[in-house]
Amino acid sequence: MAELSTLARPYARAAFEYAHGRGALAEWSGALATAAAVSTDESVATMLASPAHTAQQLAATVNEICGDALGAEQQNFIHVLATNKRLPLLPEISELFEQLKAEQERSVDVTVVSAYSLEGAAEENLAQVLSKKLEREVKVETQVDESLLGGVVIRAGDLVIDGSVRGRLNKLSEAMNS
Repeated sequence: MAELSTLARPYARAAFEYAHGRGALAEWSGALATAAAVSTDESVATMLASPAHTAQQLAATVNEICGDALGAEQQNFIHVLATNKRLPLLPEISELFEQLKAEQERSVDVTVVSAYSLEGAAEENLAQVLSKKLEREVKVETQVDESLLGGVVIRAGDLVIDGSVRGRLNKLSEAMNS
């Protein structure tokens, strides 16, 4: 998996820098997400892996399937990827592009898993506290996992804060067993 990210990173960075320079981050984000979704379709992925098609054919097919979701610049980007045999990297390129975009916009997607559903006020309060702690704009997505027993688990990129009862019980059990 790390190899795919290594291969995809220069393309994601190039797309990001191009889009950022033209003030088109949202447009490129949508276009790359669409192209990534198309490339993960089973029949399209099979076609991309087949040596029977030329780079021109592959780029034309992906651009045609994506339709109006891609502008001229994005279609050219797809052509460059096809020429370099990198179309299967579209999902990784899109993901890395989103990370660069979030870093630029100083925002972060946070997943909050709790034992019970959070009410609007509690969710807003948590978002404000996390925004101060992370020094970023926070977009909160909530999930319910009754196996936590109580508390919350917060995931923001690489950061995981486990404040759940289950997590605390597991730590206590480990401490007693060692």
